[in-house]
Amino acid sequence: MGVRKHIRAEKIKEAKKSLYFAKLNNCPTSPRKMRLVAGLIRGKDVEMALNILKHTSKEAAGRMYKLVLSAIANWQEKNEGVRMEESNLFVKSVMVDSARQLKRIRPAPQGRAHRIRKRSNHVTVVLDSRQLEATE
Repeated sequence: MGVRKHIRAEKIKEAKKSLYFAKLNNCPTSPRKMRLVAGLIRGKDVEMALNILKHTSKEAAGRMYKLVLSAIANWQEKNEGVRMEESNLFVKSVMVDSARQLKRIRPAPQGRAHRIRKRSNHVTVVLDSRQLEATE
């Protein structure tokens, strides 16, 4: 059984070498608020996504902006000598998963206590390049 797991892990490792992604772990924003921002840029070109995030007034947009910049830097690291404008980069997928919750207590009337859940999330941005069809 250990050999199969090892082979599968090697395949996953090789597949990740051709992916261009960036991850943000334990971001102190609720996943629901982050998913609203993620929906704005999913499937868009990278330049357009950066413009959308820069002009969005939500707090999560600033964190997502830095994450997309990090994914672009990771793409440039793996593709030296290739211009970003010629490669037609776009945001292939944005995944927002919930992370740990900090649980706090708030006093309530009549000696009761209400629980406050401070949510956080993990965000993964994956970039890819569009191949333009050559029309002859």
